[in-house]
Amino acid sequence: METTKMRVRQIATPQPVNGASPREPALAPIEPAKAAHRELVTAVSENTLTFNPLLGLSARDLAASAAALSRALTSSPRAALRHLRAYVTELGRIATGDSTAAPDPKDRRFADPAWKTSFFYRALLQLYVTTQASLNAAIADSPLDVRNKERARFFASLVTDALAPSNWVLGNPAVARKIIDTGGKHFVEGARHLAHDLRHNGGLPSQVDARPFQLGQNIATSRGEVVLRDPMFELLRFSPTTPRVHARPLLMSPPQINKYYAVDLSPEKSLVRWIVDSGVQLFIVSWRNPTLENRHWGLREYVHALDRALEATRAISGSPDVNAWGSCAGGMTLAAYLGWLAAQGERKIVNTSWAVCVLDTSRAFEGTTLGLFNTPGAIEMARARSRRRGIVRGEEMARMFAWLRPNDLIWNYWVNNYLLGNDPPAFDILAWNSDTTRLPGQFHVDLLDLIEKNPYANPGALEIGGVAIDMSKVNVGAYVTGGISDHITPWKGCYATARLFGDDTTFVLANAGHLQSLLNPPGTPKSFFFAGRPRGEDPDPWLASAIRQEGSWWPHWRAWIQQRSGELIDAPSTSHPQFPSLAPAPGTYVLEA
Repeated sequence: METTKMRVRQIATPQPVNGASPREPALAPIEPAKAAHRELVTAVSENTLTFNPLLGLSARDLAASAAALSRALTSSPRAALRHLRAYVTELGRIATGDSTAAPDPKDRRFADPAWKTSFFYRALLQLYVTTQASLNAAIADSPLDVRNKERARFFASLVTDALAPSNWVLGNPAVARKIIDTGGKHFVEGARHLAHDLRHNGGLPSQVDARPFQLGQNIATSRGEVVLRDPMFELLRFSPTTPRVHARPLLMSPPQINKYYAVDLSPEKSLVRWIVDSGVQLFIVSWRNPTLENRHWGLREYVHALDRALEATRAISGSPDVNAWGSCAGGMTLAAYLGWLAAQGERKIVNTSWAVCVLDTSRAFEGTTLGLFNTPGAIEMARARSRRRGIVRGEEMARMFAWLRPNDLIWNYWVNNYLLGNDPPAFDILAWNSDTTRLPGQFHVDLLDLIEKNPYANPGALEIGGVAIDMSKVNVGAYVTGGISDHITPWKGCYATARLFGDDTTFVLANAGHLQSLLNPPGTPKSFFFAGRPRGEDPDPWLASAIRQEGSWWPHWRAWIQQRSGELIDAPSTSHPQFPSLAPAPGTYVLEA
């Protein structure tokens, strides 16, 4: 819904309460050489591995999409002839310079002025745009059902995006200029990049130069220590930065699909730093990167591991209960744990925060490409593949996901790395995303069951160790966040997550995509968000009446969590007799490849 139709009121940003430090990190200045890349990197950072790659994209899916495109173009000869005539007519306009065909103004591939000023490049661009438009018009005019039309569009986009003139040596004006400037010598560097990627990156262009980033040195630098080393995780306790802290700690359950340190990148956008600066005692589970020997780890094992982490958190902090935070798959694990506790009449967790997490999977694939392939047959094939292999490798998920968004994740780097001979960009978010992890086969199967059975919205559809899970029995305060432009965990799915909890629930919608809605410190340009109780099943009326607040949602959450974290006490010593420091943060498990 457009913001012009929203009821907008300005609200003062909540200030820190209970005496916590009000320090807010400012964003580091951007070097001029990096400024032009900022928008691109921000967009690419939204294409991170999280919930969507769990299903997979098989050769069978691609074949079905190709067949759908073929049927769309041949099922109605009369309509096909009409579209062909229109296409040929437009080609004539292009040849005479009379065509008005133009790309989306936001398409970064065609930002170079030469696409408008040069007849040759303008004609190439208009041919590409016209071909895409004609194919889409023919698909829309075909008698196929909605799902098959979308599959046909998906395959058509794969083909046309690969053939875009911006991907050609002489079809890209920036590449042509560099040939003149360097005499073609830059192709030597491009060939070196290609050889490296053929050997080390499965033949796909590298998305990041991760060499400048060292864990514990210039990323993941927040002070803390490992206080428990478990076969499945390390428990990190972060050092207080305020003289007094709240008595009730926060335990964070990050996704098993990624390493935890997305929340602790550079200091200026570290959520870890923001939390400890808020006077909140913070503990984070750092999941171990599993091997084939751990193929049996499933949702049950992860729930029990979370319980062990929580018991250690209670013992170290001296608090009888804790607050908890769950992100993506880590949030799905937290939800199962909450249901498991509730079924046994235990209330160890009082308040919860949910970051870009879909629990009600009826909306999980809404607006996503993988929704086209989310069928019972596809899910069963993915289950069988995981049982057979025993492990799902991060590199496999990355390759599959790249082909779902090839312009951002393949062709952009094809041009940059090979045709222009540039190094891939060096950015912390992309370095984190390339530090992939594996999933145990059983956990992958369990996550697929969550997609298919939707147990958090259907009581009794999930059992943990023989205990039936019923989220209606869970009694916690909840703060749920989503991103307006998030295509990985669509915001309407996050809204449905908020609907699973009671009246003591706040839903916050940030004006960003998946990862950027999470890494949203004060000072982020043009940030705003909407906040309110998730009243009503339909999220659109909620958005239409929600209150818009300028800036980051972090201060809003800070006020919420501080009010629910108990009384202020003197900051405890970082040493504990039962849980001595085993290693400095970020720990040892996060370093395992």
